[in-house]
Amino acid sequence: MRIYLFILLVSAAVTFLTTPAVRLMARRAGAMTAVRSRDVHDAVTPRLGGVAMLAGVVAAMLIASNVPFLEGLFRDSRQAWGILAAAALVCLLGAADDKWDLDWMTKLAGQILAALLLAWQGVQLVTLPIGGVTLLSPRASLILTVLVVVVSMNAVNFVDGLDGLAAGVMAIGGSAFFAYAYLLTRSASATDYSSLAAVLTAMMIGACAGFLPHNLTRARIFMGDSGSMLLGLLLAASTIAVTGQVDPARLSGADFFGQFLPILLPIGVMVIPFLDFALAVVRRIGSGRSPFHADKLHLHHRLLGLGHSKRTAVLIMYLWTVVISAGLLAPLVLDTRGVVLFWTGGVLLALLLTFDPLRWRHARHRKDPTDARSV
Repeated sequence: MRIYLFILLVSAAVTFLTTPAVRLMARRAGAMTAVRSRDVHDAVTPRLGGVAMLAGVVAAMLIASNVPFLEGLFRDSRQAWGILAAAALVCLLGAADDKWDLDWMTKLAGQILAALLLAWQGVQLVTLPIGGVTLLSPRASLILTVLVVVVSMNAVNFVDGLDGLAAGVMAIGGSAFFAYAYLLTRSASATDYSSLAAVLTAMMIGACAGFLPHNLTRARIFMGDSGSMLLGLLLAASTIAVTGQVDPARLSGADFFGQFLPILLPIGVMVIPFLDFALAVVRRIGSGRSPFHADKLHLHHRLLGLGHSKRTAVLIMYLWTVVISAGLLAPLVLDTRGVVLFWTGGVLLALLLTFDPLRWRHARHRKDPTDARSV
């Protein structure tokens, strides 16, 4: 565990320290987010934050590859380096979009190329977690892998609409996924606790943690597509590493829930981005527009419409991520009564805070009556 925490801290430190330089680079390159009618920010802000996050991931991966505990993951397989190459590719693609606003077809083609690169390097779904069922054909395996990767990247991109939202949601959900990957690895082997999924998730959490201080309320820089697609790819790669290559039955024996957890947990981690993505696609196709056509009807827009400030909208989406991610892990550590109590209390609390914005607003104005810029 200490090695994983060290890798996380390396990723966080490098990301945090390089972000100011990337911000300056974005200003000089003209990679700026203008204030548009659908946006909730009120000032022109540099993008390219994903470049700093990639720097953190690269530094952490280089160090991990030289740590005896983890070096086997890099020496015996090309998967880790394939993931790094795909991460660099999507970050470069996102940086180009941050600068020149690429059309959606170009971005989709680049995302598919990155997913194919992962599959070529062995990061590919080969089994379903339900009893280790083998997929029907190599073609089905490839198609499902590409679909998981592309949907994950776009889901994170869709939810990146408020200061600190995407980075915070991914850090929280990633922490739950890290805990699961680590427990799964400990259960699978009594001597070797190294796990590609766990180390990738630790790097992702660190990149988010290092970027957040620069991206919270009144953000000085946005992660842009370079960051959102990078985070989506890393989580997808971690999911594939767990779901396709480790037998989840070892975690909980014949427990039925344990068989489905590798499917449920990634969905839970990404529930907010996935829900926003699905609603946006249905909404836009239903109105005869491209699914990539921007609008002002995302979940965070709806929370603002309920009367929440930008800050409380972000906190509410954090809370939903905590409730769902931790709730899916709860059966591993709690009995049935504890799981029911956790889900009941967590969902009720989240619903109360989501649909009672007056309480939030009154408390906020009592603490800071001058803060009127949030909505």
